[in-house]
Order: sequence, then C-alpha cells, then structure tokens
Amino acid sequence: QVQLVESGGGLVQAGGSLRLSCAASGVIFDKYAMGWFRQAPGKEREFVAAISWASDSIDYADSVKGRFTISRDNAKNAVYLQMNSLKPEDTAVYYCASDGEYYSGYYYPTYWGQGTQVTVSS
Repeated sequence: QVQLVESGGGLVQAGGSLRLSCAASGVIFDKYAMGWFRQAPGKEREFVAAISWASDSIDYADSVKGRFTISRDNAKNAVYLQMNSLKPEDTAVYYCASDGEYYSGYYYPTYWGQGTQVTVSS
C-alpha cells in the first residue's frame, strides 16, 4: 500500500506563490508517474499536472500553464508543485497522486493523498 502525504498549502494573496510537496512511502514500484489534482468547493476534482518517472513527459491543465511547475525527486520519492501568480480561482484542495496510467497527456492515478488546502485571497 502506498501512502502519500502533502504539505505546503495555506493562505496567500493573489499574485503570490506557494510550493506544494508530496512524499510517497510504502510499497513503491519503479517508474511510476506522479501528479497533482485539485477540487474547488462545489466542483469536481480536476487534473492539474503530471510527470513521468524520468521527468521526460510533463503535462499541465491549460488553466495553470505558464504559472505552475511540477517536478520530482525520485531519490526522495517526492513530487512538488511550484505555484506562481496565484489567482483566487486556484483556491481548492490539492491532491497528490501516484502510479496508475499516464499517457497521451492523460493521467489516471491509483493512489491519492489526503489533500492540502490552498486559499488565494483577492
């Protein structure tokens, strides 16, 4: 069983930055993808970004392109999300995800973290 623990969420003003981190532990297989999703109040969970094991394939939702950057450190079993130029509409619970299927820009994870709240004030 894989456990994912997110950190780094919080309250920030519009235009500010936050960096989310996610550490994976448990039974971890090689060459697994990782990513981030988010869910705003009253909305469905949506894809934010995904990254392949070797970091040679990266995808972003159109709404965050140019503002968010996903990266990973395989030695630490960790994935990060640097969020710049934050907007009030970025307010959501952000979930870390791992493993599953990642191809052609689509990501269907197997494991999920508990989520971390990001609130952007106007």
